[in-house]
Amino acid sequence: FPAQVDSGLIEVVSPSPSYYPNLDKLRITLGDSPERVRWRSKQNLDFAFLMSYSQPKGELQAYFLLLSHPLDARSNGTFYVQLEDDILAKPSYVTEMKKFAIEKIARKEPWFVLDFCQLGFIGKMFKSAELPYLVQFFQMFYNDKPVDWLLDHLISTKSCNWDKNNDYCKRDKAKVWLHYKPSLFQHIGIHSSLKGKVQKLKDKQFGKIPLFFPHTNPEAEVVSGIKHYKQYTLERAYLGETFFWGLLPQPGDQLLFRFSQPINIKRFYFKSGNAEHPSDKLYNTTVEVLPVVDALLYATGSGGGGSYNLTTDGYIVVGKSFITILRLINVGLYSALQIYHLSHKQL
Repeated sequence: FPAQVDSGLIEVVSPSPSYYPNLDKLRITLGDSPERVRWRSKQNLDFAFLMSYSQPKGELQAYFLLLSHPLDARSNGTFYVQLEDDILAKPSYVTEMKKFAIEKIARKEPWFVLDFCQLGFIGKMFKSAELPYLVQFFQMFYNDKPVDWLLDHLISTKSCNWDKNNDYCKRDKAKVWLHYKPSLFQHIGIHSSLKGKVQKLKDKQFGKIPLFFPHTNPEAEVVSGIKHYKQYTLERAYLGETFFWGLLPQPGDQLLFRFSQPINIKRFYFKSGNAEHPSDKLYNTTVEVLPVVDALLYATGSGGGGSYNLTTDGYIVVGKSFITILRLINVGLYSALQIYHLSHKQL
């Protein structure tokens, strides 16, 4: 995302190594293994660092945690939202979060956290001006408990009267920890950055996740050697009726689309894997097109489309290595295309 980085929309930040204590000499707490204590302690300090970095400058900021390394998605703002890289978000989630927060402020309703997801620390919104409370608390107790437990303890400390019973405490916490329903985020990752940790919990408030969106494509003959599962054929997927679900591709397998008439394509959109089956993707795959004109024109750059890699059978490679959940790729060719296909390679 070079354009987004250059514009400042995305900032990648990393603390100095001296920011962390010796993570191999932590106290063992809660009966956890040394590896788990190290992992959650570092996560607490990572969150504290991100929050320290976030001082009010703009309007809204969302921070992501990518494999326990901080990735800042927007420069500092009025509100701070903690997200992760392995989640689904509902459409217009930024608008919904801002609207909910501004409504509470306009009504002078006190709140410390607005919760847009019921799982862990995902989707927790804070006022940037109040982040120092969290930073100090997380840095004081980073070695003791996971970050979501520390958040609960912090709000209990700020809200609860210790002369009252637990029911009063829950009621008082609920006044400043407000939940938005239905949830705007769903956790879809299974394997944690902590080796061996598997997380299969789902937010029941998120609702049903769309697995397919109707669409239209140019008329074409569709060919594939990959056997489909049940009614999820490649033909129906291309017609926009459902998604394609096939058996594990083997080296040399391909999905081929031969257009009825040569057609100019500016870009194509391909999505591999979905929320219910995130690992069912086309890995090690190239996207190739066959132009009407001699493909060698594009290899030398004299055909107007720039310099491209060619296959031995005359196809132009316009995309490769689908290891993400979706891709939108500009084709950038001036010639009409006869065939478009995806080929699974052996690495």
